[in-house]
Amino acid sequence: MKLNTRDADSYFTKPDPNRTGLLIYGADAMRVAIKRQKVIAALLGDNADEEMRLTRMAGADLRKEPALLMDAIKAVGFFPGPRAAFVEETTDVAAPAILTALKEWAPGDAQIIVTGGALKPSSKLRKMFETHANAFAVGIYDEPPTRAEIERTLASAGIRAVPPDSMAALTGLAGDLGPGDFTQTIEKLALYKRSDDSPLSLEDIDACAPQSTEAALDDVLNVVAEARSGEIGPLIRRLQAQGTNAVGLCIGATRHFRTLYTAASDPGGAAAGVGRLRPPVYGKRRDRVVRQAQNWGPARLETALTVLTDTDLQLRSAGQTAPAMAVMERALIRLAMLGRRR
Repeated sequence: MKLNTRDADSYFTKPDPNRTGLLIYGADAMRVAIKRQKVIAALLGDNADEEMRLTRMAGADLRKEPALLMDAIKAVGFFPGPRAAFVEETTDVAAPAILTALKEWAPGDAQIIVTGGALKPSSKLRKMFETHANAFAVGIYDEPPTRAEIERTLASAGIRAVPPDSMAALTGLAGDLGPGDFTQTIEKLALYKRSDDSPLSLEDIDACAPQSTEAALDDVLNVVAEARSGEIGPLIRRLQAQGTNAVGLCIGATRHFRTLYTAASDPGGAAAGVGRLRPPVYGKRRDRVVRQAQNWGPARLETALTVLTDTDLQLRSAGQTAPAMAVMERALIRLAMLGRRR
């Protein structure tokens, strides 16, 4: 049977021990791994490895030794409690062995947990689990976690007092970070707030959120696009300290303003244009891009792209004598001043 995204998240939190098995697949291996870890921990508890109630194997091994999975689900453990056989990185080459195990599974056997990559609808593995009366198939897609998922993650980490502004910040952070980085951020927050019962503040989140070069670059570009010219200098110094060069900053600025131009030029308006961007833009960042595109408009964004193109040519010119970052800073200040005009 298929599980949709909403039902799947609930199932990962509280899986049914009487099910035959579960297939989790998706293009992002990290997202799949996080869901798999969550469901196995919920199904078997914390001591599954020590009590030998979890058997792991690679999908490729089942092609050579198809009996591995059958032996694992039928084996009788030394310790009481639910058991599982986990098959990772599985493709259709393992389908015959998994099909046999699904057919031969009986109540009391170990549950079959399978993970795979971006399986097509025609995949034998997908069809097996999607059509099975007592097993589930779940596709994990490259989308940020929902608010409900974030709330469950926070609760499991022991963080319960989260004001609306902090939840909005975490939602935006979840859209900007990869799943692994976001999970690590929540773990850091849990340690940071240990023995502290006060509500989670924006300062707490800022102290634990990863401070990457990309985040600093986004800060500069948002300051420029929002016409806050007085904040450009300190952020430029921060980027320089992190090793960013002027040409890289110019390329990033051009990409950002081209995105704004694409959105602002859409016949349906900036909001519709942002909705058509690929890769898609989500959450808080989406609202910010819409607002920036609407404030600038296509004409001024076209001028901004001309300024950036000229600056890029100047930076790459063999006759350039002025400090490159000073040239780039001057161009960004010019853009911020342009953004103030109406």
